[in-house]
Amino acid sequence: MTDYLGQLRLGVNIDHVATVRNARGSSYPDPVRAAHLAEAAGADGITAHLREDRRHITDSDIERLMEALTVPLNFEMAATEEMQAIALRHKPHAVCIVPERREELTTEGGLEVARQENRLADFIAPLREAGCRVSLFIAADRAQVEAAARIGTDVVELHVGPLCDAFHEGHMDFHAAELARVAEMAMRAHELGLEVHAGHGITYDTVAPIAALPQVMELNIGHFLIGEAIFTGLKAAIAEMRRRMEAARG
Repeated sequence: MTDYLGQLRLGVNIDHVATVRNARGSSYPDPVRAAHLAEAAGADGITAHLREDRRHITDSDIERLMEALTVPLNFEMAATEEMQAIALRHKPHAVCIVPERREELTTEGGLEVARQENRLADFIAPLREAGCRVSLFIAADRAQVEAAARIGTDVVELHVGPLCDAFHEGHMDFHAAELARVAEMAMRAHELGLEVHAGHGITYDTVAPIAALPQVMELNIGHFLIGEAIFTGLKAAIAEMRRRMEAARG
């Protein structure tokens, strides 16, 4: 039997509830309401990405989430002075540093840690001193994993988008190779004392092999769950994802 390291947690990303709201410039649907529903459905945490252009989550959303949540907030942000100041003001449970380009539709790749170790080490130090758990969203790449360990982060979130995309596009040889790479890097990160999370592009059809990796402690899933909620409701979508996670884990 596989020796799992602990219960697999589910973080629900509510960004795209705000995307729908902002499309009409209205006050609804409210991402904070979605966060409450996700909590009630069994989410272990809520993820929200405050982008520099505020295309979905806004500053007031973060303020209200900090006041309203009883589960941890994972605050996704770029490594900028503005975002650092916001994080230090609110002191969320966790801060996940992600790469960000204004022209991208969604986060397209992992953070480049290996080429900017000194800058990122200086950037995350005050966040850790303030009591935030710091995570780096990185590719499943040995150089990035080892650089993340050297600069003193607490967590790495492995970018599993290529793995999930390969499955949905029917490229099963590439899918198998990507899964092997993610598994190897999850093991390497764990060996280096990092907690391992995974995220980006996870669906019902792709969650099982990722959830089955014993070193992975948390999955962060957003776009798929919000889309599925249109048809089944958010509570049912989260319950089904948890069922598949637990089946794969056990």
